[in-house]
Amino acid sequence: MSKIEQTLSIIKPDAVERNLIENIKSIFIKNDLIIKQDKKIHITKEEAAEFYKIHQSKPFYDGLCSYLSSGPIVVMVLEGKNAVSSNRKLMGATDPKNAEEDTIRKLYGVSIDKNSVHGSDSIENAKKEINFFFKN
Repeated sequence: MSKIEQTLSIIKPDAVERNLIENIKSIFIKNDLIIKQDKKIHITKEEAAEFYKIHQSKPFYDGLCSYLSSGPIVVMVLEGKNAVSSNRKLMGATDPKNAEEDTIRKLYGVSIDKNSVHGSDSIENAKKEINFFFKN
């Protein structure tokens, strides 16, 4: 049974730099995800490190933090039926070369690192990630 959920989506620096914000937002809207909140921000490397703390032990962690803080990003709260899994399906595989046709990463991703978007991977992480950027 589908239920209304919220998830976090980030349009990463490579996509912001290439003026893809509206293209990416339109994909969410066409697929019945409502953008409840959004803002364009530039985070510090320390904030990126805090956000990606879950990946701290992984070899790509430092590069990921440097990249996310390298330019403006757009953070959004998406809402809709099964928003977490819907968003992940729309994003496609982490590596754009392996992503299915018409997914955001296939359309706009440059590389496994510069893959244009981030999305929460679970309801629990979505709550934490939304709170990280949209503290009420």
